[in-house]
Amino acid sequence: MNCVLNRYATALVAALLASLMASSPALAQDPVLNLYSSRHYQTDETLYANFTKATGIRINRIDGKEDELIQRIRREGAASPADVFITVDAANLQAADDAGLFAPVRSKTLDTRIPAQFRGEDNHWFGFAYRARVIAYDRNTIKPEEVRDYTDLANPRFKGKICVRSGGHVYNRTLMASMIYHLGDENALDWARGLVANLARAPKGGDTDQIRAVAAGECDVAISNHYYYARLMASDKPADQDVIRKVGIVFPGQKGKGTHVNISGGGMLKHAPNKAAAVKFLEYLASDEAQAYFANGNNEWPAVASVKLDNRELDALGKFKVDQLSAGVLAQYTPKAQRFIDRAGWK
Repeated sequence: MNCVLNRYATALVAALLASLMASSPALAQDPVLNLYSSRHYQTDETLYANFTKATGIRINRIDGKEDELIQRIRREGAASPADVFITVDAANLQAADDAGLFAPVRSKTLDTRIPAQFRGEDNHWFGFAYRARVIAYDRNTIKPEEVRDYTDLANPRFKGKICVRSGGHVYNRTLMASMIYHLGDENALDWARGLVANLARAPKGGDTDQIRAVAAGECDVAISNHYYYARLMASDKPADQDVIRKVGIVFPGQKGKGTHVNISGGGMLKHAPNKAAAVKFLEYLASDEAQAYFANGNNEWPAVASVKLDNRELDALGKFKVDQLSAGVLAQYTPKAQRFIDRAGWK
C-alpha cells in the first residue's frame, strides 16, 4: 500500500512541477543556440543580441580558428553541444561537410532568399555574404588595363613584380580552384607556374601586407581580398591613406566570366541538440536586418541582392560583374587546387 502511495505521490509532484515550468518562464529552461564561430567582428555582437531580442533564444558562442573548431566538433561527435558552425570561405565549409558535420536544412526562407550559387549541396551550408579576390596595382607604374584578368598575372612582363600570400592559404586555394574550373587542368597549372615565375619575393604575410608592399615599391602588383583594401580606405591613419593614394584595385574578369568571389557562411550541425533554434538562426541571418550587420562586419556584400548597405567604402569601390560559379562546385575543386599549387611551387 505504501509503495502505491509513494508512486502516486511521485507522479503528482512530477505533474505539478511540469505544470509550474510550463506556466512560469523563470522555472522553464530558456531556449538556447550553441554557436561555434571563426568570425570575430564587433558588429556580430549586435547581430546576436538582436536575434535573442527577436526570438528569446539565447546564444552561447565559442570562438576559434576554423580548423580548430572543425576538429573540436569531430572529437565531440554525437555529444557535441554545437548547433551551428559559422566560418569564412567555401573550402572551410566544404571541409566541415566532407567530415560529415552538417545536416541538410529544409527552409523556404533560405531557399527563397539565399541564391543557389551561395549554397552547398543539399542545403548543407549557406553563404550569407560574399567577398571578391581583386588585383591591387601601383598607380604610378601599372595601368589598370594591364591587369584586367587573373590570367594577366602569368604574363612574363610582370616578372619580379608580383606579391602574394602563401599558395596554401585558403583564399588562394579557392582562387586556384576557380582557375581550374574555368581554364582546365593544364592551362590552370601553367597559369600557377607563370604566377610563381613572376613573384617579386617569396610569399609571406597576409593580404594587407601585399597591398602595403605595392605601396612601398617592393612589387607593382598583388592579389588581395577586397575588404583588406576597404579597411585601409576607412582608416584615419595617415600611413593607410598614403597606401590608398599609391595603390588602386581592379575587379578582374569584367569582360569575361567576372570576378572570383567567395563567401562567409554556416550551417546546422548533424548532432545539433537545438535544431529548431538552429534553423531559426540561419533564417534570421537571411533577413534584411541581419544581412546588413553580417556583411558590414567585414565590408562584404550581402548574399540577398535586394539588401542595401550604408557602406561608404563599398559604394566607392562600385559595382562589378560577379563570377557565377557555384560556391559548392568551387569548394569541390579545392583539393585538386592544393595539389596544383604544390606542383607549381607556390609556397
